[in-house]
Amino acid sequence: MKNYNIAIDGPAGAGKSTIAKIVAKKLEYIYVDTGAMYRAMGIYMLNNGISVEDEESVSKACKDVKITIEYIKGEQQVILNGDNVTGTIRTEEAGKLASAVAKYKAVRAKMVELQKSLAASSNVIMDGRDIGSVVLPNADLKIYLTASSGERALRRWKELEEKGIPSDLNEIETDIIKRDQQDMNRKISPLCQAEDAVLLDTSDLTIDEVIDTIISLFQEKCSEDLV
Repeated sequence: MKNYNIAIDGPAGAGKSTIAKIVAKKLEYIYVDTGAMYRAMGIYMLNNGISVEDEESVSKACKDVKITIEYIKGEQQVILNGDNVTGTIRTEEAGKLASAVAKYKAVRAKMVELQKSLAASSNVIMDGRDIGSVVLPNADLKIYLTASSGERALRRWKELEEKGIPSDLNEIETDIIKRDQQDMNRKISPLCQAEDAVLLDTSDLTIDEVIDTIISLFQEKCSEDLV
């Protein structure tokens, strides 16, 4: 029986994780949060005193890192070497660490191997920076999800405010722009829109509108198989 794969790529703060989770739930597919996996890798380096700027040390440490995804009561949990780090990987610092380690060949090779294995055995939705171009080049549907840097910063600011975390909107946007440049210009698997991906700018769309669009595109692409 065929397994279906949906790849969602895009820059930081575009809403990839939020959208992918809901679409996965509606389609009853497994959601694989690749960004969370890279964040866990960055947290491992931080906790073990390894500079994310030291490629050699990071690459050597990869062999000691085991990152898995489990579902508990329907909620995805990220497990790092036996410890549940789901609650500690959504900080701004974790995001910066993830972007830093993601540029290294050894780190990406380890992650891609695990992600490909998941996609080969299940119906999955993955989001990240290079899912459609590298991890799932044969995905049934590829989406490049984006929004203006100002809109992405505003969404992140609101999210932090709701959690009671003080933040500066201008600093958030500056950081987003910096991360975009880093992700787009890294030597290994840079952030890019796959040639056959559908560009979806969410700047002026509601979450429901984005979700409905993606599901409609998927059903249209796979209409014959899904009948």
